[in-house]
Amino acid sequence: MKGILGRKLGMTQIFNEEGVVVPVTVIEAGPCVVLQKKQDSTDGYSAIQIGFADQKPNRATKPEQGHAAKANTAAKRYVRELRGVDVDAYEVGQQLGADVFENGDVVDVVGTSKGKGYAGPIKRHNQHRGPMGHGSKYHRGVGSLGPIAPNRVMKGQTMAGRMGGERTTVQNLEIVRVDADRNVLLVKGAVPGPRNSYVTVRTAVKSISK
Repeated sequence: MKGILGRKLGMTQIFNEEGVVVPVTVIEAGPCVVLQKKQDSTDGYSAIQIGFADQKPNRATKPEQGHAAKANTAAKRYVRELRGVDVDAYEVGQQLGADVFENGDVVDVVGTSKGKGYAGPIKRHNQHRGPMGHGSKYHRGVGSLGPIAPNRVMKGQTMAGRMGGERTTVQNLEIVRVDADRNVLLVKGAVPGPRNSYVTVRTAVKSISK
């Protein structure tokens, strides 16, 4: 298992060796700093904690500043843990860059999806609409909310509400190109979130051959 934190810069397209256009997402991957090592003996699980993007000093709390000082770095804006890695291969304060991955690696990208605001059941849950004729009184509203017997709407019913802004994982994306000098990854396809949003790139847990 390998992983790194980064920032989504946007999308573009490149041509592969066969001359076929490939849509890619540009991710600024690192530099990241190892802030802490979690051990089975002390924490009950094994993981490394890494941080990306310096936080402004006046926005970081004293505990955050003290925690980062142990790694000889500034407090970070985006901090995540990576499990399933070889903890002994990392040291606190070590810097990680885009070169942790290679061309052709298959990864999962975790981010926060774009917020769409309040949305109806058709847009939010892909429900069907009703007849659009003038005599119909059901167009784009919610349909049946369940049986009569409970005398209430059951929990989890698909209704209108806030859409997006949720943690989302896109699996099995191929890394097309690694630019170690600029700490940039070109990932085939789209990843969650708007431009300049933070993402986690890690080795695919359900890796399939591309």
